[in-house]
Amino acid sequence: MDPQLVEVLLSPVVLALLGLCIGSFLNVVIHRLPLMMERGWRIESAELLGVTIDPPKLVTLSTPRSRCPACGHPIRWYENIPLVSYLRLRGKCSACNTPISLRYPAIEVLTALLFAVIGWRFGAHPTVLLWCGLVATLIALAFIDLDTQFLPDDLTLPLMWAGIVAAALGWIPVTLGASVGGAVVGYLSLWFVFHAYRLIRGKEGMGAGDFKLLAALGAWMGWQLIPSIILLASAVGAMVGIGLIVFRRHDRDVPIPFGPYLAGGGIAALFFGEQLTRLWMPSA
Repeated sequence: MDPQLVEVLLSPVVLALLGLCIGSFLNVVIHRLPLMMERGWRIESAELLGVTIDPPKLVTLSTPRSRCPACGHPIRWYENIPLVSYLRLRGKCSACNTPISLRYPAIEVLTALLFAVIGWRFGAHPTVLLWCGLVATLIALAFIDLDTQFLPDDLTLPLMWAGIVAAALGWIPVTLGASVGGAVVGYLSLWFVFHAYRLIRGKEGMGAGDFKLLAALGAWMGWQLIPSIILLASAVGAMVGIGLIVFRRHDRDVPIPFGPYLAGGGIAALFFGEQLTRLWMPSA
């Protein structure tokens, strides 16, 4: 392919437009994937118990057609253009004027900005598409965890294996050994924290999805960045947790999802990995 064409197609501007479209799709994934998994769990539970239930309504990433949750108005294609439609509709349903959550365009804009920064940071190289895919998956996982306190294996495990395959094929600047080591170290580090906390406090402090998410980040970035990701995620999570307890009287016994902080730590490590490592390991 013509290098000039590649430079245009992978420019920050084009990647930002791609990010808007991907962000719109992420909104669907964030909303529907937990519903799809819940439906599967209910059917499996009924089969194991030997009872008959009316199967929950079938939901996939493509069906049913998107509708206004308030009035059921089908969303037309021109009402579903990323960001543009939200601005044109002034943030309201065209049929009933019910406000549309600001989170939808926010996720689109967040994805667009991160894609543009990836293009600016790494240049017009095909690898940026892999980093964009990683970041998009992290955004979906972060918001699913915020909504449900659950990190789906359907996203974390493919993300981990994709990182290992990308390293094995030389598509990312991480050796296969560092990638596999990162997956192992990422998983075991939180696994040990989980069991130590349970021994000390007598209850679970995090879910297994956090282990798998950190394993996936290790597979993409190598074992060397695991400490930086953990330190960033823990520091930000602690500050947010203290703020919620002090200012919003958050119950200490109500869990706070850790996935968004891991995802944020992973994105920060993607952009500033070497600098972050030097902060805590000056000789590195």
